[in-house]
Amino acid sequence: MCKAVFHGVGLGSVLDGGGGPRGGRVFILPDGPAGGGRTNHNCRFPQVSTPPSQATQPDVSVVIPVCNEDENVLPLAQEIHAALAGKYAFEQIFVDDGSTDRTGEMVLAARQQGMPEIRLLQHLVRSGQSAAVATGVRQARGRWIATLDGDGQNDPADFPRLLEALLHAPNPKLKLVMGNRTTRRDTWLRRASSRVANGVRGWILKDGTPDTGCGIKVFERDVFMHMPRFRNMHRFMPALFQREGFDVISLPVNHRERTRGTSKYGLNNRLWVGIVDLFGLSWLIRRASPRVGIREER
Repeated sequence: MCKAVFHGVGLGSVLDGGGGPRGGRVFILPDGPAGGGRTNHNCRFPQVSTPPSQATQPDVSVVIPVCNEDENVLPLAQEIHAALAGKYAFEQIFVDDGSTDRTGEMVLAARQQGMPEIRLLQHLVRSGQSAAVATGVRQARGRWIATLDGDGQNDPADFPRLLEALLHAPNPKLKLVMGNRTTRRDTWLRRASSRVANGVRGWILKDGTPDTGCGIKVFERDVFMHMPRFRNMHRFMPALFQREGFDVISLPVNHRERTRGTSKYGLNNRLWVGIVDLFGLSWLIRRASPRVGIREER
C-alpha cells in the first residue's frame, strides 16, 4: 500500500523501522499527514532510503535536494567530499524529489566511489524543493546543516568558510549563515526576476538579507525543526530564523554557470510565486509567539 508523502504544513512522523535516522532502511511517511498533506495513490517511485554509514557520528549534515540532476550528482558529491573531508565529520544526504531520470542510481554509484558518507532519500511523488530540504533535515544526524542546490551552480568550496563563521561566532544568537551571490552567473531574466523579488521581499520583511534565494547556507538543525512548514519556505529562511528570535548574516560566495541539466525554475514559479508567498509569511511573522524561558523547580 502506498503511503502519504508530506507536502506543506504538518509533516507527520517518519516510520523508519529503526528508531530514527540512525537505523532502518525504509523511509515511509504515515497516511494522512496533518495540515493538508497529499497522498499518492499510484506510487510510481520506490520507497528508498540508504542506511547511514556506520562511521563517526557527523557534526555536519549536507542536504542536497535534487530532481532530474543525474549528470550533476557525481561531480557535486566529489566537490562536497573534497571541501569537508579532514575538516569535519560529515554526511551527504541527497533527497531525490521524484526524478524520472537516473538521479537515484547515480547517487548510489557515487557512494561506491570512496564516499561512504552518502545517503539517498527518495520522495514517492514530486513535492518541491522546500519539502526535499525538510526531508533531509529531518533525517540528518548532524547538529549543523549545510545545504546547496543540486544543479552545480553553488560552490561547495564555500562551505568551510560559512561553517567557520557559524560555529565560532562570538554571537550565541547567530544560527544561520547565508550565501550572497555577489556575481550571478545566470541569464538576464533570472537575474532581473531575482532582483525584483529580493527588493520586494526586503521591503516587506525587512530581514536585512541581500540574497535570500541563495541555495548555499549553513544553520543549526534544532532551530529549523521548530519552524513552521509551508511550500516555498526555502526562499524565506532568514525571515523564519529571525521569527524564532535568532540572528542571520550573509557572506559572499562563488556562483557558477549551469553546465549540465536544465533549470526547474522560470518567471512564473520564481518571481510571482515568491511575491504571493510574502503576504502569507508577513502574517505568520506578526502572529509569532515569542520564545519563553523555562525553569523547572526541583
